[in-house]
Amino acid sequence: MECSGPASVVFDPSLTEYDFGAAHPMSPVRVDLTMRLADELGVLAGLRVLPAPVASDDLIATVHDPALIEAVTRAGTVPGAYDEARGLGSDDNPVFRDMHRAAAHVVGASAEAFRQVWTGESLHSANITGGLHHAMRERASGFCIYNDVAVGIQYLLDQGAERVAYVDVDVHHGDGVERIFWDDPRVLTISLHETGQMLFPGTGFPVDLGGPEARGSAVNVALPPGTADAGWLRAFHAVVPPLLREFRPEVLVTQHGCDSHIEDPLAHLMLTVDGQRAAYLALHELAHELCDGRWVVTGGGGYALVEVVPRAWTHLLAIVAGRPLEPATDTPEAWREHVRTALGRQAPYRLTDGRTPAYRDWAEGYDPDTWLDRAIHATRTEAFPLHGLDPLPY
Repeated sequence: MECSGPASVVFDPSLTEYDFGAAHPMSPVRVDLTMRLADELGVLAGLRVLPAPVASDDLIATVHDPALIEAVTRAGTVPGAYDEARGLGSDDNPVFRDMHRAAAHVVGASAEAFRQVWTGESLHSANITGGLHHAMRERASGFCIYNDVAVGIQYLLDQGAERVAYVDVDVHHGDGVERIFWDDPRVLTISLHETGQMLFPGTGFPVDLGGPEARGSAVNVALPPGTADAGWLRAFHAVVPPLLREFRPEVLVTQHGCDSHIEDPLAHLMLTVDGQRAAYLALHELAHELCDGRWVVTGGGGYALVEVVPRAWTHLLAIVAGRPLEPATDTPEAWREHVRTALGRQAPYRLTDGRTPAYRDWAEGYDPDTWLDRAIHATRTEAFPLHGLDPLPY
């Protein structure tokens, strides 16, 4: 399996047709602004920009019940054809015209990114419109109609992959991907998220470890509200690298919801763009250390549409391209003017929030009096022994 190809992003503007309407928090404007910013900063010049195919029903059905596909197709073509039992027609997942095609397009874009990496045509490949990690086999959930990440991982398994690692840094638990591969020891899912005690979907606790045939294949770090860069990075480095090094994945798949940011309106973590960028760099390094660089990247949540998402994901695409941007880089005047004229909003002037991320390494010991350290310790205590790792290496 050759893996010497360049980096790529799968995108065409019609992917913004995945649109729940003007009142919905997940506006496709965030994708448009990201790609405009990345283009104006020269990031896209370092990537092959590939057209996004529309996934076939057969491909979607590798992880989804045909009845869900039928319900989504009907809801998007027949007025009033809601199906609340399958998550369609709720406030989270309102029905819109041609919904099946729009969702299948996102799946197709991610499937192409996975194919690029598996065949070696690209070393890294991204689909920032993807990362719809809440969709379950039988129903839509949490703004996610079909689970493009799960379709991509299943493709890898069907092609012969024996070990695939999925790391989810969205503020919400990556419940759909976890559940679809709950009992499959070939897939390790790691999710760092705000605790389900406080936030949708209310799941993802340290004791959630996978099915009877795959104990330890699911790992969850349930972070307290208010966790900022230092605490989040402390948790990440205490859990993710040791597990990935023990699992030895052939491909690293990562979901990059940036709704962990302090300005995101739907959650309660306090990361900055600088802390998020540090996580992206760490994942990139792990892909090279462990997978010969095979790295599939998706977007995810993120609802500070102007202030956060374009900057975070432009940093992400620059890292995918192998050309990280300096945090202090100014945003182009032409991009800020577009935001002003199109949205009547003031765009950020720099790619940074002015922070220099740092964290205290877990090997220095933990403080049981802090919620954060208790959360990290709980995850390590539950998951590490199932991988032959010592939860207390110091």
